[in-house]
Amino acid sequence: MSTTTTGHFTFADWQERPAGPADAWPRLAHASVVNAFSGGVEAEGTTCEYTIVYITEKTGAFAGMELLTGRVGGRAGAFVVEERGTYDEDGTVHCVFEVVAGSGTGELTGLSGSGAFTARAGETTVPYTFEYVLE
Repeated sequence: MSTTTTGHFTFADWQERPAGPADAWPRLAHASVVNAFSGGVEAEGTTCEYTIVYITEKTGAFAGMELLTGRVGGRAGAFVVEERGTYDEDGTVHCVFEVVAGSGTGELTGLSGSGAFTARAGETTVPYTFEYVLE
């Protein structure tokens, strides 16, 4: 049986660097990000790496992996999510994520699930939803 939980995360750090030519479109970039999750998922400092394609200055898409170490539903361990998303003209970010099979450790061994978030430009706290199964 799956459990649905919600919470928020904040960007603790965002370090972006170009990948390839910076004078043509589309452009590639890499970003190293640290997030802090609260709510159903508790993780103080995640490790996240994104590859980003900017189609224009304000629109694009990204994919990445994020390692979360903390708690889900009160159970401790670590797991990785694969993330995919887009950037809209107005700065809104739409993202879906899925737990990488086999990545759960500790009390999170066997964790599976998926979730989503929408971040609006200027927000410092982003709500998420996460539906998961823990064997």
